[in-house]
Amino acid sequence: MDLVYLRAHPQHLPTFLTHQRIRETPVAGGDICDARRLTLDDGNSVFAKSWPESRATPVPDGFFAAEAAGLRWLRAAGAVPVPEVIAELPDLLALEWVEPGPPTPAAATRFGRELAALHRAGAPAFGAEWSGFIGALPQSNTPSSGPWPTWFAEHRLAPYLRLSVDNGALGPAEVALVERVMKNINGYGGAEPPARIHGDLWPGNLLWGADGRAWLVDPAAHGGHRETDLAQLALFGGAPELPLILDGYQEIWPLSDGWRERVPVHQLHLLLVHTALFGAGYRTAVSAAAGSALHG
Repeated sequence: MDLVYLRAHPQHLPTFLTHQRIRETPVAGGDICDARRLTLDDGNSVFAKSWPESRATPVPDGFFAAEAAGLRWLRAAGAVPVPEVIAELPDLLALEWVEPGPPTPAAATRFGRELAALHRAGAPAFGAEWSGFIGALPQSNTPSSGPWPTWFAEHRLAPYLRLSVDNGALGPAEVALVERVMKNINGYGGAEPPARIHGDLWPGNLLWGADGRAWLVDPAAHGGHRETDLAQLALFGGAPELPLILDGYQEIWPLSDGWRERVPVHQLHLLLVHTALFGAGYRTAVSAAAGSALHG
Protein backbone atom coordinates (compact mmCIF):
# COMPACT_ATOMS: atom_id res chain seq x y z
CA MET A 1 0.00 0.00 0.00
CA ASP A 2 1.33 3.41 -0.97
CA LEU A 3 -0.04 6.88 -0.29
CA VAL A 4 -1.79 7.16 -3.66
CA TYR A 5 -3.55 3.83 -3.08
CA LEU A 6 -4.49 4.77 0.50
CA ARG A 7 -6.05 8.04 -0.59
CA ALA A 8 -8.10 6.19 -3.20
CA HIS A 9 -9.05 3.22 -0.98
CA PRO A 10 -9.02 4.34 2.67
CA GLN A 11 -11.49 1.61 3.62
CA HIS A 12 -8.78 -1.01 3.01
CA LEU A 13 -6.45 0.33 5.69
CA PRO A 14 -7.78 -1.86 8.55
CA THR A 15 -7.27 -5.00 6.45
CA PHE A 16 -3.66 -4.12 5.74
CA LEU A 17 -3.10 -3.44 9.44
CA THR A 18 -4.75 -6.69 10.52
CA HIS A 19 -2.54 -8.70 8.20
CA GLN A 20 0.58 -6.74 9.21
CA ARG A 21 1.21 -5.45 5.72
CA ILE A 22 2.21 -2.01 6.99
CA ARG A 23 5.05 -1.19 9.36
CA GLU A 24 3.69 0.30 12.58
CA THR A 25 5.62 2.33 15.15
CA PRO A 26 3.87 3.48 18.37
CA VAL A 27 4.01 7.23 18.97
CA ALA A 28 2.63 9.57 21.60
CA GLY A 29 -1.03 10.27 20.94
CA GLY A 30 -2.54 11.66 24.12
CA ASP A 31 -4.69 10.08 26.82
CA ILE A 32 -7.68 9.08 24.68
CA CYS A 33 -6.48 7.10 21.65
CA ASP A 34 -3.76 4.70 20.56
CA ALA A 35 -1.44 6.36 18.06
CA ARG A 36 0.96 4.90 15.51
CA ARG A 37 3.22 5.98 12.68
CA LEU A 38 2.44 3.90 9.61
CA THR A 39 5.24 3.58 7.05
CA LEU A 40 3.89 2.76 3.59
CA ASP A 41 5.55 0.89 0.73
CA ASP A 42 6.56 4.09 -1.04
CA GLY A 43 8.38 5.40 2.05
CA ASN A 44 5.67 7.89 3.01
CA SER A 45 4.31 7.90 6.53
CA VAL A 46 0.91 8.68 7.98
CA PHE A 47 -0.24 9.25 11.53
CA ALA A 48 -3.01 6.88 12.62
CA LYS A 49 -5.10 7.01 15.75
CA SER A 50 -7.64 4.46 16.88
CA TRP A 51 -9.92 3.72 19.82
CA PRO A 52 -8.05 1.47 22.27
CA GLU A 53 -9.30 -2.12 22.37
CA SER A 54 -8.63 -2.08 26.11
CA ARG A 55 -11.33 0.51 26.74
CA ALA A 56 -14.46 -0.82 28.37
CA THR A 57 -16.68 1.32 26.16
CA PRO A 58 -16.83 1.26 22.34
CA VAL A 59 -15.83 4.24 20.25
CA PRO A 60 -18.62 6.84 20.44
CA ASP A 61 -20.66 7.28 17.27
CA GLY A 62 -19.18 10.03 15.14
CA PHE A 63 -16.05 10.42 17.27
CA PHE A 64 -13.48 10.33 14.45
CA ALA A 65 -15.89 11.93 11.98
CA ALA A 66 -16.10 14.98 14.24
CA GLU A 67 -12.32 15.32 14.40
CA ALA A 68 -12.01 14.88 10.64
CA ALA A 69 -14.68 17.52 10.00
CA GLY A 70 -12.91 19.94 12.32
CA LEU A 71 -9.52 19.35 10.71
CA ARG A 72 -10.93 19.91 7.22
CA TRP A 73 -12.73 23.06 8.33
CA LEU A 74 -9.62 24.54 9.93
CA ARG A 75 -7.48 23.52 6.97
CA ALA A 76 -9.92 25.14 4.52
CA ALA A 77 -9.08 28.57 5.94
CA GLY A 78 -5.57 28.29 4.46
CA ALA A 79 -4.07 30.02 7.50
CA VAL A 80 -2.43 27.70 10.06
CA PRO A 81 -0.97 24.40 8.80
CA VAL A 82 -3.33 21.52 9.60
CA PRO A 83 -2.64 17.87 8.66
CA GLU A 84 -4.56 16.47 5.71
CA VAL A 85 -7.16 13.82 6.50
CA ILE A 86 -6.02 10.71 4.57
CA ALA A 87 -8.55 8.16 5.87
CA GLU A 88 -11.62 8.66 8.04
CA LEU A 89 -13.26 5.47 9.31
CA PRO A 90 -15.64 4.84 12.23
CA ASP A 91 -12.86 3.52 14.49
CA LEU A 92 -9.72 4.90 12.83
CA LEU A 93 -8.33 8.19 11.57
CA ALA A 94 -5.22 8.51 9.40
CA LEU A 95 -3.60 11.89 8.86
CA GLU A 96 -0.69 13.42 7.02
CA TRP A 97 2.52 12.77 8.92
CA VAL A 98 4.19 15.90 10.33
CA GLU A 99 7.83 15.47 11.20
CA PRO A 100 8.32 17.05 14.64
CA GLY A 101 10.91 19.71 15.29
CA PRO A 102 11.87 22.20 18.00
CA PRO A 103 9.85 25.29 18.84
CA THR A 104 11.65 28.43 17.70
CA PRO A 105 11.01 32.16 18.14
CA ALA A 106 10.43 32.56 14.40
CA ALA A 107 7.92 29.70 14.32
CA ALA A 108 6.09 31.13 17.35
CA THR A 109 5.73 34.59 15.85
CA ARG A 110 4.58 33.13 12.55
CA PHE A 111 2.07 30.89 14.32
CA GLY A 112 0.60 33.88 16.16
CA ARG A 113 0.03 35.67 12.86
CA GLU A 114 -1.44 32.55 11.26
CA LEU A 115 -3.74 31.88 14.22
CA ALA A 116 -5.12 35.40 13.90
CA ALA A 117 -5.78 34.76 10.21
CA LEU A 118 -7.55 31.50 11.07
CA HIS A 119 -9.79 33.23 13.57
CA ARG A 120 -10.61 35.99 11.09
CA ALA A 121 -11.84 33.37 8.62
CA GLY A 122 -14.88 33.28 10.88
CA ALA A 123 -17.79 30.91 11.32
CA PRO A 124 -21.47 31.16 10.37
CA ALA A 125 -22.55 30.68 14.00
CA PHE A 126 -21.35 29.63 17.41
CA GLY A 127 -21.06 25.85 17.37
CA ALA A 128 -20.72 23.84 14.17
CA GLU A 129 -22.61 21.78 11.61
CA TRP A 130 -21.27 18.48 13.04
CA SER A 131 -21.68 16.86 16.44
CA GLY A 132 -18.77 17.69 18.69
CA PHE A 133 -16.41 15.96 21.09
CA ILE A 134 -13.73 17.25 23.43
CA GLY A 135 -11.47 14.50 24.61
CA ALA A 136 -13.78 11.52 24.91
CA LEU A 137 -16.76 13.64 25.98
CA PRO A 138 -19.59 14.85 23.75
CA GLN A 139 -19.68 18.60 23.24
CA SER A 140 -22.75 20.50 22.08
CA ASN A 141 -22.17 22.11 18.70
CA THR A 142 -25.80 23.07 18.04
CA PRO A 143 -25.43 26.24 15.94
CA SER A 144 -26.45 29.42 17.72
CA SER A 145 -26.46 33.10 16.78
CA GLY A 146 -25.36 33.94 20.31
CA PRO A 147 -24.68 36.27 21.98
CA TRP A 148 -21.38 34.67 22.96
CA PRO A 149 -21.60 34.98 26.77
CA THR A 150 -24.95 33.18 27.01
CA TRP A 151 -23.87 30.50 24.53
CA PHE A 152 -20.57 29.92 26.34
CA ALA A 153 -22.22 29.51 29.74
CA GLU A 154 -24.91 27.15 28.42
CA HIS A 155 -22.82 25.00 26.07
CA ARG A 156 -19.24 25.17 27.35
CA LEU A 157 -19.48 25.60 31.12
CA ALA A 158 -22.74 24.17 32.46
CA PRO A 159 -22.50 20.66 30.92
CA TYR A 160 -19.02 19.96 32.29
CA LEU A 161 -19.83 21.47 35.66
CA ARG A 162 -22.69 18.95 35.93
CA LEU A 163 -20.44 16.05 34.93
CA SER A 164 -17.80 17.18 37.43
CA VAL A 165 -20.34 17.22 40.22
CA ASP A 166 -21.71 13.83 39.22
CA ASN A 167 -18.28 12.19 39.36
CA GLY A 168 -17.39 13.83 42.66
CA ALA A 169 -14.55 15.93 41.25
CA LEU A 170 -15.99 19.23 42.47
CA GLY A 171 -17.53 20.06 45.82
CA PRO A 172 -20.03 22.73 46.88
CA ALA A 173 -17.40 25.47 47.22
CA GLU A 174 -16.11 25.04 43.66
CA VAL A 175 -19.61 24.69 42.26
CA ALA A 176 -20.65 27.94 43.91
CA LEU A 177 -17.69 29.77 42.36
CA VAL A 178 -18.37 28.49 38.84
CA GLU A 179 -22.09 29.22 39.15
CA ARG A 180 -21.25 32.81 40.14
CA VAL A 181 -19.10 33.14 37.01
CA MET A 182 -21.97 31.81 34.91
CA LYS A 183 -24.46 34.15 36.57
CA ASN A 184 -22.17 37.12 35.85
CA ILE A 185 -21.13 35.99 32.38
CA ASN A 186 -22.62 39.02 30.63
CA GLY A 187 -20.50 41.32 32.75
CA TYR A 188 -17.16 40.14 31.39
CA GLY A 189 -17.50 41.91 28.06
CA GLY A 190 -15.53 40.95 25.03
CA ALA A 191 -18.51 39.65 23.04
CA GLU A 192 -17.54 39.25 19.38
CA PRO A 193 -18.92 37.48 16.28
CA PRO A 194 -17.98 33.78 16.04
CA ALA A 195 -14.38 33.08 15.08
CA ARG A 196 -13.05 29.87 13.50
CA ILE A 197 -11.34 28.32 16.51
CA HIS A 198 -9.49 25.11 17.36
CA GLY A 199 -11.43 24.77 20.61
CA ASP A 200 -9.00 22.51 22.54
CA LEU A 201 -5.78 24.45 22.09
CA TRP A 202 -3.83 23.47 25.18
CA PRO A 203 -0.08 23.39 24.43
CA GLY A 204 -0.07 19.64 23.73
CA ASN A 205 -2.27 20.17 20.67
CA LEU A 206 0.25 22.49 19.07
CA LEU A 207 2.68 20.39 17.03
CA TRP A 208 6.00 22.07 16.29
CA GLY A 209 7.21 20.80 12.93
CA ALA A 210 10.63 20.28 11.41
CA ASP A 211 9.48 22.63 8.65
CA GLY A 212 9.76 25.56 11.08
CA ARG A 213 6.00 25.96 11.54
CA ALA A 214 3.51 25.13 14.27
CA TRP A 215 0.67 22.79 13.25
CA LEU A 216 -2.78 22.40 14.78
CA VAL A 217 -3.82 18.86 15.79
CA ASP A 218 -6.60 17.19 17.82
CA PRO A 219 -9.17 19.98 17.46
CA ALA A 220 -12.61 20.39 18.95
CA ALA A 221 -13.20 22.93 16.20
CA HIS A 222 -16.25 25.19 16.12
CA GLY A 223 -17.37 28.76 15.87
CA GLY A 224 -16.40 30.33 19.18
CA HIS A 225 -14.58 33.25 20.78
CA ARG A 226 -11.02 33.77 19.58
CA GLU A 227 -9.85 34.54 23.12
CA THR A 228 -10.68 30.93 24.08
CA ASP A 229 -7.87 29.53 21.92
CA LEU A 230 -5.38 32.05 23.28
CA ALA A 231 -6.39 31.44 26.89
CA GLN A 232 -6.02 27.68 26.46
CA LEU A 233 -2.49 28.12 25.10
CA ALA A 234 -1.52 29.51 28.51
CA LEU A 235 -2.72 26.41 30.43
CA PHE A 236 -0.60 23.61 31.90
CA GLY A 237 2.68 25.49 31.81
CA GLY A 238 1.92 27.44 28.65
CA ALA A 239 3.02 26.97 25.06
CA PRO A 240 6.71 27.53 24.28
CA GLU A 241 7.44 31.12 23.27
CA LEU A 242 3.89 32.18 24.22
CA PRO A 243 4.76 35.91 24.44
CA LEU A 244 5.98 35.78 20.83
CA ILE A 245 2.82 33.94 19.75
CA LEU A 246 0.76 36.73 21.31
CA ASP A 247 2.93 39.43 19.73
CA GLY A 248 2.47 37.86 16.30
CA TYR A 249 -1.27 37.59 16.86
CA GLN A 250 -1.60 41.22 17.90
CA GLU A 251 0.19 42.33 14.72
CA ILE A 252 -2.60 40.89 12.60
CA TRP A 253 -5.73 41.25 14.74
CA PRO A 254 -5.34 43.19 18.00
CA LEU A 255 -7.33 41.83 20.91
CA SER A 256 -10.13 43.81 22.56
CA ASP A 257 -9.51 45.81 25.73
CA GLY A 258 -9.63 43.72 28.88
CA TRP A 259 -8.67 40.43 27.22
CA ARG A 260 -6.09 39.59 29.89
CA GLU A 261 -8.72 39.83 32.65
CA ARG A 262 -10.97 37.45 30.67
CA VAL A 263 -8.35 34.70 30.36
CA PRO A 264 -9.60 32.75 33.43
CA VAL A 265 -13.18 32.81 32.11
CA HIS A 266 -12.10 31.21 28.84
CA GLN A 267 -9.86 28.70 30.63
CA LEU A 268 -12.75 27.46 32.78
CA HIS A 269 -14.19 25.45 29.90
CA LEU A 270 -11.16 23.23 29.42
CA LEU A 271 -10.48 22.97 33.14
CA LEU A 272 -14.04 21.74 33.74
CA VAL A 273 -13.56 19.23 30.93
CA HIS A 274 -10.53 17.96 32.84
CA THR A 275 -12.42 17.56 36.11
CA ALA A 276 -15.20 15.80 34.19
CA LEU A 277 -12.74 13.44 32.50
CA PHE A 278 -9.95 12.97 35.03
CA GLY A 279 -11.43 13.83 38.41
CA ALA A 280 -10.52 15.90 41.44
CA GLY A 281 -6.86 16.36 40.51
CA TYR A 282 -7.92 19.50 38.64
CA ARG A 283 -10.22 20.81 41.39
CA THR A 284 -7.73 23.44 42.57
CA ALA A 285 -7.21 24.72 39.03
CA VAL A 286 -10.97 25.14 38.53
CA SER A 287 -11.27 26.97 41.84
CA ALA A 288 -8.35 29.27 41.02
CA ALA A 289 -9.66 30.14 37.56
CA ALA A 290 -13.18 30.84 38.81
CA GLY A 291 -11.83 32.92 41.67
CA SER A 292 -9.61 34.93 39.32
CA ALA A 293 -12.53 35.52 36.98
CA LEU A 294 -14.66 36.84 39.82
CA HIS A 295 -12.00 39.03 41.44
CA GLY A 296 -9.70 39.88 38.54
